[in-house]
Amino acid sequence: MTTESTAPVTDPTRVLVLNSGSSSVKYQLLDMRDGARLAVGLVERIGEETSRLVHTPLTDGGGEKRERTAPVADHAAALKAVAEELAADGLGLDSPELAAIGHRVVHGGLRFSAPTVIDDDVLAEVERLVPVAPLHNPANITGIRTARALRPDLPQVAVFDTAFHTTMPEYAARYAIDTETADAHRIRRYGFHGTSHAYVSRRVAGLLGKDPSEVNVIVLHLGNGASASAVAGGRCVDTSMGLTPLEGLVMGTRSGDVDPAVVFHLERVAGMSSDEIDVLLNKKSGLVGLCGDNDMREIRRRIDEGDERARLAFDIYIHRLKKYIGAYYAVLGRVDAVAFTAGVGENAAPVREAAVAGLEELGLAVDAGLNAVRSPEPRLISPGYARVAVAVVPTDEELEIAQQTYSLVTSPAH
Repeated sequence: MTTESTAPVTDPTRVLVLNSGSSSVKYQLLDMRDGARLAVGLVERIGEETSRLVHTPLTDGGGEKRERTAPVADHAAALKAVAEELAADGLGLDSPELAAIGHRVVHGGLRFSAPTVIDDDVLAEVERLVPVAPLHNPANITGIRTARALRPDLPQVAVFDTAFHTTMPEYAARYAIDTETADAHRIRRYGFHGTSHAYVSRRVAGLLGKDPSEVNVIVLHLGNGASASAVAGGRCVDTSMGLTPLEGLVMGTRSGDVDPAVVFHLERVAGMSSDEIDVLLNKKSGLVGLCGDNDMREIRRRIDEGDERARLAFDIYIHRLKKYIGAYYAVLGRVDAVAFTAGVGENAAPVREAAVAGLEELGLAVDAGLNAVRSPEPRLISPGYARVAVAVVPTDEELEIAQQTYSLVTSPAH
């Protein structure tokens, strides 16, 4: 045993956050006394011959990034490699300072509306949800099982992407299809990116100097995956993604909203299978389907060079975005702020400008100078006279997962 693992620690304050994908594991170790990151890293291409681990220690001013390329057979081997890297920095998983491991779980259905300590029953329910999250929940489950095997004595907490959206009223969550069929197959709107929407809506309230319960916010999470939410007094009342992350906004490779009959048309007329249509709508549509690029920086470069295909893709993207801003303005009745977050929302000033342009009658405006500023800090980019604040809030889903995990395991009820 190492010295660290035997040293008495009264109050463990560290949380390891794991985000397990089908062939990757992203991780961060945080100290919850101040939210400081102690280490971050990624294992990718798990199961391939050229697996890659990148680890960066951040204690004592930060250390050298370490990278190794070697076969990593499975998630168990990946987490063992992560544990070795952390131990090399004195941050091993056997440390008594580790309070819990927080897992990102994409789909929690209706049962899980809050962070939940994982036991066998919880894991079984997450498995039962695989049919509605076949691309994500299996990988999340694998990460959980592996981490539980490594530290069976440690609290493991699931933080669900869907949880923030469970406050949606039934009239917003239900599809207008036969109720018995919908209930039998769990068909309803669940929403995703919930940890981001929760974090950003709360930070916006702080920017405005108000309690979240006093603020109505439209949150626009714009990355390769994109979603909008209407948040009234800290509670989600509507969101753009649905049964799956395909519905809603135009995304990097996903179509967002389409007429459902497109599927039947492609089956009948093009002879496409359901699997082929699934790939089309999820991986070959959106911006990449419209213009061949899903990187907004490249699309803007092409627009500047006069590329009409890129211009049309951008215009379609913005048109859909404006429709959701307007719709959620109507749902909320009163809007205090519109917040942009995630990779595109935080970094693409032209997207923010175009999304708000023409909405002055709704009280929305962007100050060109403020919008052009690049900063890692949450900030307002609207002019002082604007009736509705426009904000840029860098999301921090890992910190949100860590905070929810730590609050749960240190609560008196735990």
